[in-house]
Amino acid sequence: MGRKINFGRLMLQLAKQYPDKEALVNIERNRRYTFMELHLLTNKICNMMKDRFGMGRGDIYLNILENDSTSIFSWWMLKQKACAAWANYRDSMAEHLWMVDFIKPKLVFIENVKLNEYYAPLRERGVEIICMDPPQEKQEGVHSFWELLESASDAETGVEHDCDEDTVLYRFTGGTTGQGKCCMYTVSNALYPMYGFWDHAENLMPHHTRHLHVTPLSHASSLLVLPLYFKGATSITMNPPDLKAFCTYVQQEKITHTVLIPTILYRFLEFDLHKMFDLTSLETIFYGTSPMDPVKLEGLLRKFGNVFVQAYGSSEAYPPVTFLGKAEHMDRSDEGVKRLLSCGKPVAGYEVAIFNDEGRELPVGEQGEMWLRGAGTIKGYYKNPEATKTELTADGWWKSGDMGYMDKKGYAYIVDRKKNMIISGGFNVYSTEVESALLSHPAVLMAAVIGIPHKEWGEAVHAEVVLKEGATVSESELMELVKQMRGAIKSPKSIAFVKELPQSAVGKILHKIIREKYWKGQARRVS
Repeated sequence: MGRKINFGRLMLQLAKQYPDKEALVNIERNRRYTFMELHLLTNKICNMMKDRFGMGRGDIYLNILENDSTSIFSWWMLKQKACAAWANYRDSMAEHLWMVDFIKPKLVFIENVKLNEYYAPLRERGVEIICMDPPQEKQEGVHSFWELLESASDAETGVEHDCDEDTVLYRFTGGTTGQGKCCMYTVSNALYPMYGFWDHAENLMPHHTRHLHVTPLSHASSLLVLPLYFKGATSITMNPPDLKAFCTYVQQEKITHTVLIPTILYRFLEFDLHKMFDLTSLETIFYGTSPMDPVKLEGLLRKFGNVFVQAYGSSEAYPPVTFLGKAEHMDRSDEGVKRLLSCGKPVAGYEVAIFNDEGRELPVGEQGEMWLRGAGTIKGYYKNPEATKTELTADGWWKSGDMGYMDKKGYAYIVDRKKNMIISGGFNVYSTEVESALLSHPAVLMAAVIGIPHKEWGEAVHAEVVLKEGATVSESELMELVKQMRGAIKSPKSIAFVKELPQSAVGKILHKIIREKYWKGQARRVS
């Protein structure tokens, strides 16, 4: 038998230690729960699902919820036998129904605003629907969440899981380069992020932390939930990622920590919100999805001070896998400035190595695919043995699809996603290196670079650029800038100025949607 764990007992121990301290705050729903209140509430939810709907081992429920509601269904729900699935609230209904058909949940928890649109297709699939607020009218198969809890028991569930075998969560990958896959998580995967945050020399998760979850709790923000909880810290949630609302909540709740993405952080450079709001309580801003442009980082450091920490990870390698700490963001030596383009050093317990296409580990400085191995690495993809076999090795490595290299001091550099590589006239061009050059121009707010069909070269480098409000720059000026910084081969052969770039719900620029405009009707999508 494998190693067992009773997660309910772990939560109760913390609830007894911090019975009256705030564990969870839902700003927009005006809800505040102490550690003991949160423990008893989640006991009720687990018992309600078991006693009212017969949810047990092998059964699945799906959440289509905003952050406030998602937060009470987070990792606390490991206290029951049924398995969770988290959907990104801002995905389309078609995407959500694809998930329903794929995992076949017995229950779907949903925000009331989606009920009218989702009711018929969910009921056709035999799904019971639970609304997070009282529905306006009674409908067959629709239940009110808080009414269900009125008669539910808050007794301890007594459920035990096998730490490394039992699947406790299904979560779908972002799919920025293709159809998303369904990751399977164990308790060991869920618990791993604690050690990555706690082991860092800069004490990234102190006891007094008040962390504002801005990015979706169904995705990246979830990795902070247990590190915060087991440190006796406070999680605070907001729903839409509105900058003024964010600043208001930082000031109102004395927020010390948060996670933002570079595309959101760059918006701060356009406005003087730090002068309109008191943001001085902020001690740490984690960011990810891509390195920070060094030029824009200088501006952000002037606004916020030395608060930035870059984290790298993935749905398949539950983060953090690497950190680039605050001190490393302040190193202005030539080596330090170059290091800003890295994603940092591996955290304790995670292996990071570079391999070639034949599976041979490469020496320092050579480019290849980044492979990751550690307790946060998933055990596979649900109903997808082919992808599991292709992307996860028998000895536990996950092939990230990120192309990069390691330097002699152990820093990892991501050059690009494997599928975002452009082959132009036989030369490899990585999107991110062209994008970083474009972003260094003071007029450029965002940039995305793709390969488009070219009769002679196979693919030509093309850029789509969003300018800062009121700023101007010519196509030829940007081309010359990239030529000077990266060489003529990597300079865009065409540039389109656009008002916005398509982004996923977690802020990643969707290169595949941009690429679709140019490759539609082509038999192949690369040269």
